[in-house]
Amino acid sequence: MKILVENDRLSQGSTVATIGMFDGVHLGHATLVGFLNQQSAALGLQSLVITFLRHPRQVLHDDSSFKLIMPLADRLQRLGELNPDLLLPLDFTPELAHMDSAQFIEMLRDRYGVAVLVAGYNHRFGHKRGETFEDYCRHGKRLGVEVVKAPEYLGEYAPVSSTIIRGLIAAGRVVDAMHCMGRPHTIAGKVVHGFHNGRGLGFPTANVGEIDPNLLLPHNGAYAVLVHVHGLQLQGMANIGKRPTLDNGDQLSIEVNLFDFDGDIYGADISLEFISFLRLEFKMCGIEELKHQLTLDRDNAKRILQEYLTTKQS
Repeated sequence: MKILVENDRLSQGSTVATIGMFDGVHLGHATLVGFLNQQSAALGLQSLVITFLRHPRQVLHDDSSFKLIMPLADRLQRLGELNPDLLLPLDFTPELAHMDSAQFIEMLRDRYGVAVLVAGYNHRFGHKRGETFEDYCRHGKRLGVEVVKAPEYLGEYAPVSSTIIRGLIAAGRVVDAMHCMGRPHTIAGKVVHGFHNGRGLGFPTANVGEIDPNLLLPHNGAYAVLVHVHGLQLQGMANIGKRPTLDNGDQLSIEVNLFDFDGDIYGADISLEFISFLRLEFKMCGIEELKHQLTLDRDNAKRILQEYLTTKQS
């Protein structure tokens, strides 16, 4: 696979392309790119996936509350794993947003050699949102670009969309989100100094900081997680929240207790795969109740992770 830059130009009639944000690179996206690859191979052309650098909602509405499922680097990696011939990260600009669908198809034809445009099953493009797939086909025929519709993803967890997945993650339903994406929701950051409360409780934690503020976090609560740090995959339980029992104020933190590990990882890059929700965060009556609850959480997380890893390996 080759990654293009925006000012690259491809020869006329050389590609079969699809375009979208592809946030989360979920199972529906995999179906779309698989169909794209089939079409391009049948025609002897190159398959081209065009993904936007910025989400249209962030550009058009300057909505700071809108969060993405994954960062650009991860999105490009996951799209690359779907094996298109070419991958183009394209900046979504206000000028691009004001193109109608005919102008958009013409731009793809002239700049990137698009002979066939594969539209996602429910995908819309161009600023005239009321246009239909039939309108796209009509514009394409006039411009010499065939427009075809990809099949709908009909797997066990259909329907799947990035919007649905964002809602699942925001609600803490990380198991359902994992089924829709085909892998766990992941966040990455660095291990930073926190409040250092955990060690005194018998549950030392690594505080995860420097997380991209544009990314979506699961709902506050406790989770069973797989942790990647220093080239190791470790098991653990993470808490997202404000530690109400310990009266640590209103600052949101992400803390992870690593099972059977006591190494020094301060300053290290760390990523968390959210495997299962354990419980909501709530204020307990005191330290002893907190210790008891953490013991229950740890036992539950170990069981869940063992079942997950066993199933994954089988």
